Amino acid sequence: MRILTLCLTFTGLVLTGLAMPVSAQNLFSPAVKVNDQVVTHYEVQQRARFMTLLRAPGNAQEQALKGLIDERLQTAAAAAAGINPTEEEVQGGMEEFAARANLTAEQFVKALAGGGVAAETFRDFVKSGLAWRSLVRAKFGPRVKVSEDEIDRAIAQTSGKGGLRVLLSEIILPANTPQATAASQARAEKIAQTTSLSVFSANARRYSASPSARQGGRLQWMPLSNLPAAIRGQILALSPGQVTAPIPITNGIVLFQLRAIEETEVAEPKDLSLEYAQYFIAGGRSDAALKEAARIKAKVDTCDDLYGINKDKPEELLQIDTQPVSQVPQDIALELAKLDPGEVSTRLTRNNGQTLVFLMMCGRTPELGEDVSRDTIRAQLVNQRLQSYADGYLSELKADATIVYP
Repeated sequence: MRILTLCLTFTGLVLTGLAMPVSAQNLFSPAVKVNDQVVTHYEVQQRARFMTLLRAPGNAQEQALKGLIDERLQTAAAAAAGINPTEEEVQGGMEEFAARANLTAEQFVKALAGGGVAAETFRDFVKSGLAWRSLVRAKFGPRVKVSEDEIDRAIAQTSGKGGLRVLLSEIILPANTPQATAASQARAEKIAQTTSLSVFSANARRYSASPSARQGGRLQWMPLSNLPAAIRGQILALSPGQVTAPIPITNGIVLFQLRAIEETEVAEPKDLSLEYAQYFIAGGRSDAALKEAARIKAKVDTCDDLYGINKDKPEELLQIDTQPVSQVPQDIALELAKLDPGEVSTRLTRNNGQTLVFLMMCGRTPELGEDVSRDTIRAQLVNQRLQSYADGYLSELKADATIVYP
């Protein structure tokens, strides 16, 4: 049903067209330079159209530029390691991607053309993804080990026989500029080595940008299933006192320390669908914006109340989404993990810090799946840890890169 919905949505978007303003002037001039490579305005335009057709969340133009910068770094790193997907591999990747919309690659390319997206845009997207995954497997695959005990714990979480809850502390380091990213990455690597609760707590009070810094980074008990899958995999591998690898998020780097973990009698779902609201307030973290957020918070009890707050204002200021936790942007998912329905976070910003996000948890819906084999669980844990390594490696590549906006 989900694939059918994607197919119908995608086809409907192509048939109705895209109302995206396009200027031919300087279309092939650089939008950004990444080391010695160029991303053109044409590529950004094409990727934004592609993402819009796929109903990707977020601002299509911003996400397109970010994705293309990431891919330049990823493909350059892969090429330096001698990795270059073959024509057969690329074609296979295109077929696999198109199958998600219940189409062949040829049908998918034709549908893209109807929405103004060139076949080469799709091809480049698939090729860079294949190259990056191959590099990550080659570079980090030998490091990933999954024990039988870790598989047992994962099965306990997903089998419906009981759940897990965790007691964590967090540190969120700023990474909103290249300089801040480099400094925070170095600091995060040091903090990740600690096994002392008091040392981690002191670092949280000194460096963390999260409101929890006042409590030494300490969070309340939460179901493990509240967290994104990649982070669950890291948490399951920890013993009390140990710290996750640095986790890159939008404008930040997160570390979690495990203080305690315990089984519960209440079965936890394999995955959750999250309904959450974002209300965008101009001014970033200015006093005026934070005051407005506090005013709104005092007036709302549920996400539906935000419709009244946004009455007679632009519709795009309020965005309410329902997504599996695995598809929620990671910085948002981490904030939602700490919230109960009706609770609010104002830690996040968008638009280079110029827009404050009033984030409200609307509700969680469990998605219970069928039992799976130990091999499947092992593969999931391996993939989650590889993703964590990949995120950290990309963060390092960005910190070392020269990125220039002409």
